[in-house]
Amino acid sequence: MQGIYENFFRLDLWIRHLPDIADGFVLTVRLAALIVVCGLSLGLLLASLRAFQFRAVNWLIVLFVDVFRAMPPLVVIFLFFFALPYVGVRMSPFVSAWAALMLTLAAFAEEIFWAGILSVHKGQWEAARSTGLGFFQTLSLVVLPQAVRMTIPPLTNRTIAITKGTAIASTVGVSEILSQASAAQGFDGNTSPLTLGAIAYLVIFAPLVMLSRWIEARFRWRH
Repeated sequence: MQGIYENFFRLDLWIRHLPDIADGFVLTVRLAALIVVCGLSLGLLLASLRAFQFRAVNWLIVLFVDVFRAMPPLVVIFLFFFALPYVGVRMSPFVSAWAALMLTLAAFAEEIFWAGILSVHKGQWEAARSTGLGFFQTLSLVVLPQAVRMTIPPLTNRTIAITKGTAIASTVGVSEILSQASAAQGFDGNTSPLTLGAIAYLVIFAPLVMLSRWIEARFRWRH
């Protein structure tokens, strides 16, 4: 037990590096929030555009979705941060990580939202149109509310899975939790700062997991 304490739970090291981990905590929360808000919004927008059945637009959306679903987020971050400068596009480490994870989430969210739209019975479209509603009104007022409710379970799971990828932002120098904890570990030659970083991740994502369960229970389709 003494060895476990010395290597993983040194309180003096926790206290010493707590300000740095706290800075990383704030940055991780900001990054995760931007990824979720922008990624889900873009995914819903793309799925809605796809419903209009413009062939060229749909082809581009499918191409975007397939590319970002197929590529690991870490590869996308490296491409944005290291490759784009060669064509004159420079992104900060934070923007590179945000863009890569946001677009990855948007790709998965689009497919989930699109599956929800397809799951709405054709009679719902016909009934809404028979009352005089236009296509856009039918989509936004009748179809999307039902589709979004049906997609909540897979959407929350995918959102949490991708948002936890904020840890890989440390590979391009984003000073989030893992980056700060790793730097502290290297400075002291002790893994206790990594344990503190793990606790910080739990503080962020454990409530998010519980919130997702509450959302699923509150808005599941049978209600």
